[in-house]
Amino acid sequence: MGTTGAGEGMGTNEPGTAGSSSTAGGHDVGATLIEEIRRVLSLIDAHATGAGQGTEPESTGSTSPAPLAAPGTAPLDALVACFGLTTFERDLILLAAADELDPTTAARCAAACGDPQRAYPTFSLALAALAEPHWSALTPVAPLRRWRIAELDDESRLTTSRLRLDERILHFLLGSPYLDARLHGRLRRTSVPEQLPPSYDLAASRVAEGWTTGASPDAPLLVEVTGGDLRSRADIAAAAAARSGLGVYSMGAEDIPTDPAERDRLARLWQREAILLPAALLVEVGELDRDQRAATEAFLAGAAVPVVVSSEDPLRSDRPHGARVAVPRLDEEEQVELWGQAMHPIADLDDVELRSLVAQFQLPPHVIRSAAATVRRRLPYEDLDAAELAWRAGLEEARIGMDELGRRIEPEAAWGDLVLHDRQTGVLREIVAHVRQRATVHQEWGFAGTLRRGLGVTALFAGGSGTGKTLAAEVMAKELGLDLFIVDLSQVVSKYIGETEKNLRRVFDAAERGGALLLFDEADALFGKRSEVKDSHDRYANLEVSYLLMRMEAYRGLAILTTNMKKALDTAFLRRIRFVVDFPFPAEHERAEIWRRVLPSRAPVKDIDTDLLAQLTVAGGSIRNIALSGAFLAAEEGDRLQMRHMLAAARTEYQKLERSLTPGEVRGWV
Repeated sequence: MGTTGAGEGMGTNEPGTAGSSSTAGGHDVGATLIEEIRRVLSLIDAHATGAGQGTEPESTGSTSPAPLAAPGTAPLDALVACFGLTTFERDLILLAAADELDPTTAARCAAACGDPQRAYPTFSLALAALAEPHWSALTPVAPLRRWRIAELDDESRLTTSRLRLDERILHFLLGSPYLDARLHGRLRRTSVPEQLPPSYDLAASRVAEGWTTGASPDAPLLVEVTGGDLRSRADIAAAAAARSGLGVYSMGAEDIPTDPAERDRLARLWQREAILLPAALLVEVGELDRDQRAATEAFLAGAAVPVVVSSEDPLRSDRPHGARVAVPRLDEEEQVELWGQAMHPIADLDDVELRSLVAQFQLPPHVIRSAAATVRRRLPYEDLDAAELAWRAGLEEARIGMDELGRRIEPEAAWGDLVLHDRQTGVLREIVAHVRQRATVHQEWGFAGTLRRGLGVTALFAGGSGTGKTLAAEVMAKELGLDLFIVDLSQVVSKYIGETEKNLRRVFDAAERGGALLLFDEADALFGKRSEVKDSHDRYANLEVSYLLMRMEAYRGLAILTTNMKKALDTAFLRRIRFVVDFPFPAEHERAEIWRRVLPSRAPVKDIDTDLLAQLTVAGGSIRNIALSGAFLAAEEGDRLQMRHMLAAARTEYQKLERSLTPGEVRGWV
């Protein structure tokens, strides 16, 4: 079968809108079909009177049938051509259609059979009365039954059972194409995008070409579209189908039946629809179990009609496969053009504002349009300009898909909340400058063209627990107008080979949209595994670290690792990290400053001495815990916050740390 559908020249209606037969063209189709039916019924009449095949039947009072090439026979002729039907099978279809459209058919069939109980079309009658009969038309593998064009009421009585025309075929012959009702709920129509960026447009052309050429003579009529997000893959597939003269319907791979017989029925039903509409099928492949993956591969094997498989990764199969097309990464100019077009009806952003958005957010076209729609809704009610609203909208869109992979923090801390040496603070501000000015340096000044690799901003924060590593990351995220997204590497690392890389890839792929500062907490869970290679597990542990650093270098935003085992790190890894910031244990005067910043001005206090509190040899995280616990103890008593409350809270914190308070730490408290 060819890929040209039987519905060409008639238009393709949406499911449930089979109303085209009411048009003038539909009237011609019906009228000419009736003429063809009368011709076939005249053969039945001739058989009833004993005239036999090859004898000119007596006139039935009808007009002469129209030539087969007349415009009104286009659906019937298309059906014959696409499914390879013989003259006998063509007339058999007309006989079955007569049973639905001509009220005299029942009596004429009964007369021809000589049995008033058989007042309906049968194979037996067709073999006896129609021209050029052949028994092979009855077989299950012949077109009529294979493609369910005609069906038998009782398949155990091949020749005498009632022959019915499938309802979908009848409507098609009358010029009313629609998606078969048996496919409703499984398939949904995919709309064609109004416009695609040039790189997506080129990918769509490659998909359409893949249906024409295939990967090899044995390959199915199938193209895989990988990478990007689900909607981008669907847009490329729909554009490819449109330029091939096809509609496109999509279904999830999880909806493919695992039962072989049911799966075969679905495959045949869809292939028939693909020819009748005509249309291509988009199969969206996500996380599948073993049975679902096997069912999907069986369904796709040997596809005889255009199919697109949409998935993040190429399917791994020993079976022949068709062409593979990756969703391209949009370059800066395409992104600027997309933002400019989306925002133009709302506000004219200048080139600097547009490039600022592009430098931070790597969003697909449909998400950019969604962000612009958000700006349009909010602009009349928000006390912000369009550029600020566009940034916030991009931030919200970039969050989608990340929350399930880690912990997101909307940063509130500012530089004044950090208590660090000037040297560390200076490095942190330098990191912020690298992120903020990357569009200028990489693109306008051309460093991206000369360096090409390793342009990601990577940092290692080394220091003990509670020394301010996470707080510093929050301050930087606040300064950059981004979310802080914390990934606990101890939860990402898997004992199964390859799973750690898979988990890391999910994180980076989601974060690539922008809008987040990535903080990989507990990096010791990964770096601590690096050791001398003694077996395959050691080798894979080292590969996991290398993969993480490679993705960090390629990440467009800022990625930070935290560790308290800096000395255990391989110097080769440290060379691949752009910034290393040490967070030392705070000195006594720094602890006093932390205490002063932790205690709110509105808190009712009595005789609280921050210099005495600074004698506690704990880091900032523990200071915050002690201050908060002491406040709750005071509130429970209905009293003001005093040193005795702090002492009780300190004992609780030290127990957690498995330490004991020394006399020197509480000297002068009471």
